[in-house]
Amino acid sequence: MIFLDWAQCSEACYGRTFVLFKITDMKTMQTIAIIGASGNMGAAIARSLSKGNYRLLLCANDLDKVQAVAEDIKTSNPSAEVEASDCSRDASWEADIIIAAIPYSAEKEVAEKIREVANQKIVISIANPLNDFFNDLVTAPDSSAAEELQKLLPNSKVVKAFNTTFAANFATPVIDGKQVDAFIAGNDLEALQTVSELVETAGFNPLVAGDLSVSGTLERMQLLLIKLNMKYDYNWLAGWKILH
Repeated sequence: MIFLDWAQCSEACYGRTFVLFKITDMKTMQTIAIIGASGNMGAAIARSLSKGNYRLLLCANDLDKVQAVAEDIKTSNPSAEVEASDCSRDASWEADIIIAAIPYSAEKEVAEKIREVANQKIVISIANPLNDFFNDLVTAPDSSAAEELQKLLPNSKVVKAFNTTFAANFATPVIDGKQVDAFIAGNDLEALQTVSELVETAGFNPLVAGDLSVSGTLERMQLLLIKLNMKYDYNWLAGWKILH
């Protein structure tokens, strides 16, 4: 959106007076619905994005829990635009961007609720389809949680993001002096740019890894990081960094 700042300046030049216009490019505030915002990841994402120029609609089945997250954000950041809701469909209808901060097992149910209102909108999949033992994925080798969500939401722009980071990383996106990389995958170039800006606002270094078919690799990367965390006791504070 372009705004004109009217700064009048009289200047004698050949007997004429000039009115000068200062043009300022101000980005329109986007509305983001975070479904599952009362969970560890959803709440961490909400806290991080509240620092940006976004209106946040936090959704969860338990309204009391998601209201507590909203109040916590407002306490630490009084200027944040944050609202709580227990209706993912209504929030998604209002939103420009939808973040599905939900486990893989809940994707189908959520997709059915928001399918009509998510038409042509960006929907971010953060899910890693882990089994109950955290040692393998439940999706087929040639698929991923993000690709399955795209099938459920054929008219949405599904992007994989925020799945290669732990919740603790959002409070500490710089580890050992290095900014954690956060990988992104999707088929729509404009959506990838928008999500890259979200990732940067959250404090990470955004890296577009490829189209949505790369999501399976990203989900397996996080499976490996989870295994390494349990083996070496990283206390759930670890992340990926491409050194070059």
